[in-house]
Amino acid sequence: MLTSSPDLITVAQRALHSSAVLAAVKGGERSRALQFMSESLRERQDDILEANTLDLEVSREMAVPELILDWLKLTPERLQTAGQILQRLAELSDPIQQVMNVPSYQVDECHTYYQLMPLGVIALVYESFPELGAIAAGLCVRSGNSLILRGGPEASHSNQAIVDTLQLALEDAGLPVGCLQLLSADQGDVIRDVVTLDRYINLVIPYGRSSLVQQVIRQATAPVLKTAIGNCYLYWSPSGGLDIARWMILDSHLSEPDAVNAIEKVLIHRDHSMAALKTLWNSLKEKGFKLRGDEVLLTEFPEVFTAGVDDAEWGQAYLNDTIAFKVVDKLETAISWINQHSSGHADCLATESYQESRQFALGVNSSMTYINASPRFYRNPKRGSPIALGMSNQKGHRRGLISLEALTTMKHIVQGNGGY
Repeated sequence: MLTSSPDLITVAQRALHSSAVLAAVKGGERSRALQFMSESLRERQDDILEANTLDLEVSREMAVPELILDWLKLTPERLQTAGQILQRLAELSDPIQQVMNVPSYQVDECHTYYQLMPLGVIALVYESFPELGAIAAGLCVRSGNSLILRGGPEASHSNQAIVDTLQLALEDAGLPVGCLQLLSADQGDVIRDVVTLDRYINLVIPYGRSSLVQQVIRQATAPVLKTAIGNCYLYWSPSGGLDIARWMILDSHLSEPDAVNAIEKVLIHRDHSMAALKTLWNSLKEKGFKLRGDEVLLTEFPEVFTAGVDDAEWGQAYLNDTIAFKVVDKLETAISWINQHSSGHADCLATESYQESRQFALGVNSSMTYINASPRFYRNPKRGSPIALGMSNQKGHRRGLISLEALTTMKHIVQGNGGY
């Protein structure tokens, strides 16, 4: 039963109508709109930063957690990155209406193929990260989808300034303004209302802390593309070098403003030398990390670890500069522990054994595994790599990087010869 307010219904209907218009627009016109959006962000940067300053002042008065303030605070560099992403999206080839032959399924005397199509209407439910709305808007325009944004109240002025900026650019480019809309964070229980609009909305993407993601999953009747931040594991094999393990941990925490794939839990084999372990721990403490240990480590090295680890912590993200360590006896134990406790979007192995790397890659049930490589997340990676909104850890619609492909679907077309 539809219980949403008329205003929200109007927004959803406008988005649905605009998505049909946008999907029919040529790729070149959408590229032009993305260029306008990029330029507008740059031209109105001062206005957006001023709105963000107001959000920060109000949030500090309301005792908003430091983590959220870090996510909320815009800088010229963060806005420039968003503008660069929009410009890169403008330069990409049109992802929709690509035709792919599917020889494995054929109908007699017909040609069968797949065609990539937009999903339709996408809703992004997010907290803080004002520039994320701009990046999501760019991905949606490039893929021919409408976007409904529901940001947190802590970022209301920033989000409004960004949406106003992008809507002006869309209007100048001749695209329907209804393909990008922002819902007021003060309008009742908007999250519940918007995620149950499955009549109009084709996909909901929640982005933020686990509590927000779980809330959307519980309430949604529209399809959800679940995201994850933090609680990634590293298994440091006895054959793995100290330098590679240390680099993987440190580098994974460097992505800003959200260290999506930060290694927060490390499983160490009991055969590692004490010298190597202490060198790693001292290096991390010198960088400002707080170390926690399991019962074995806390008993043997009370001077190293600030506290023990509760059972629930192994399955939860810290989202700060805390790293927990646990001793395991073999690779199989590490794989089993990771599958039970990891967030499941990015887990890692440091090893010099090819056999271990294959066993880990096939045995860990994560969307991505990193072997002797940093899992550091880049929203705006080097050219040639996909632009990503975030990471998904679910087995379902999409898994791994939330890029343009995640915002499209396949249409199966059977073309007969009759009448030609």
